[in-house]
Amino acid sequence: MTDLSLYRNIGIFAHVDAGKTTTTERILKLTGKIHKIGEVHDGAATTDFMDQEQERGITIQSAATTCTWNDHRLNIIDTPGHVDFTIEVYRSLKVLDGGVGVFCGSGGVEPQSETNWRYANDSEVSRIILVNKLDRLGADFYRVVKQIEDVLGAHPLVMVLPIGTEDDFVGVVDLLTRKSWIWDNSGDPTQYTIEDVPADMVDLVEEWREKLIETAVEQDDDAMEKYLDGEEPSLETLKACIRKGTTDLVFFPTYCGSAFKNKGIQLVLNAVVDYLPCPTEVKPQPEVDLEGVETGEHAIVDIDKPLRALAFKIMDDRYGALTFIRIYSGKIDKGDTILNSFT
Repeated sequence: MTDLSLYRNIGIFAHVDAGKTTTTERILKLTGKIHKIGEVHDGAATTDFMDQEQERGITIQSAATTCTWNDHRLNIIDTPGHVDFTIEVYRSLKVLDGGVGVFCGSGGVEPQSETNWRYANDSEVSRIILVNKLDRLGADFYRVVKQIEDVLGAHPLVMVLPIGTEDDFVGVVDLLTRKSWIWDNSGDPTQYTIEDVPADMVDLVEEWREKLIETAVEQDDDAMEKYLDGEEPSLETLKACIRKGTTDLVFFPTYCGSAFKNKGIQLVLNAVVDYLPCPTEVKPQPEVDLEGVETGEHAIVDIDKPLRALAFKIMDDRYGALTFIRIYSGKIDKGDTILNSFT
């Protein structure tokens, strides 16, 4: 039987041009799903398959794909960022267990970012944050983090600090491990070294690391008590605390990088696996009767239960209509006929 603890159903959402489709493309390359990166501006991104998307360099329809990272299966939905296609984001959030909110390092929190964030709150979707495009002119990681707090009313839990900015952005410092990830300028995401913290960042790293630990241990009374007694939590304890706070929507682990320059995406993938919930850890979905009215029962994640699923997208291709569904309980076998309770 499939081990659902190794599954992550996630979406990537952002304001238009914040870099979410580019981020998705880098994820697919790093996980081995594709072997050549397609650029949005060339109309070659994997998840932008419509002619209009390729011509305009924007995502119009949500697109689903899957890949593997650290023995976990990631089912990913890349959503539109343009205001005209907000309904695609809303539908997608209904079938997600977690998400990655991408923010532009120079643009910060933009209008559609607010809308998407509000929808994710309404759907109780756990999220991690990526402050992208730190290689851009005017990029400022700390300013965007403050905007997320002030504009969205969210609690970003800073997990990394940028090394350099704009043209000088070369990597990040992982606050948990006190190690620097430095990428070269070849554009190859696998060409990086892990080094000690730069000497001029030691004090800054310790300051932000203390904030991280203090916030994390609030999720575990035992860890908090030991920390107050002067005992620093182990890496495993910290990760468990961060996972609990993330799945409970207390805070949102926050990362930074440049997807276009292939810098910082590995740590985002690690965070998806470490901190976002699996299908059995999210709130069960309400069941409906043949009239579409909620019955008061909930779909329990169990392959032996009756089939309960939600169709969230229909796409036409050369073979006909293709329906994307999220299965909440039961299973579907080839040749099965399924009743749509809303028709």
